Amino acid sequence: MNTKNLVLMSLLVSVGAALYLIIPGFSGGMKPDFMLTMMFIGILLFPKISHVFLLAITTGVISGLFSTFPAGFIPNVVDKFITAFVFFAVVVALKHLSTKLPVAVALTAIGTLFSGVIFLSVAIFVLGVDLPIPFSGLVIGVVLPTVALNAIAFFFIFPIVTQLVKRSKFDTALSN
Repeated sequence: MNTKNLVLMSLLVSVGAALYLIIPGFSGGMKPDFMLTMMFIGILLFPKISHVFLLAITTGVISGLFSTFPAGFIPNVVDKFITAFVFFAVVVALKHLSTKLPVAVALTAIGTLFSGVIFLSVAIFVLGVDLPIPFSGLVIGVVLPTVALNAIAFFFIFPIVTQLVKRSKFDTALSN
């Protein structure tokens, strides 16, 4: 793992955290998780197990710290860890096809849906969080809108990040 990869991954995570903090909540104050979008971009840019592990842990912990969901820390960490490695497995299986924008957007949407179901499952069924809204209501009211928002955000952010990565040479930027 080199420094420029760590810097770019930390920037992606920090942008995800900033987006998470400034986006207003809906459906009882719950917020869409843009950390997922940034984690997916990081995995697409750096598809290595060590990078995926680092992205999964950092996005899970930061999402958990900022979570507005009752007892949301543990479900966030578990959810990001599982989602990151499942997403990574799909990216490895699809090889170069996964970086094509339409495929990457679809993977982001599916990954976000998968993540939301895991998060809610861990929170409700494992931790026993008692909510007035049933599981299906949360999937329809929170997870599906988050899938749409993450796919839209990914559609705009991923091309920008890939162009910046292609144009930038972090090693020579300070020497000019």
